[in-house]
Amino acid sequence: MVDLLIYLAATIAGVAFLLALWRFMAGPTAADRVIAFDSLTIVSITGIALAALAEGRGIYLDVALVYALLSFLGVIVVARYIERGF
Repeated sequence: MVDLLIYLAATIAGVAFLLALWRFMAGPTAADRVIAFDSLTIVSITGIALAALAEGRGIYLDVALVYALLSFLGVIVVARYIERGF
């Protein structure tokens, strides 16, 4: 039963990834693309966490944490660039 729920969550995360990827490609403004990129990274982190749960490997959660920190910094840098430039 737990495996079924993990696969269901992974499927929903996959659909969310595709929708965010579509917004990233089709976004008319740079702000739309930044928000879509942030959504893509959040869904990717969710995928890494689900993989850690499915495999029973806690080390994947460290990878997800580092990825989240780097994603946060990247989005902040791009948002500041869009706001006023370097």
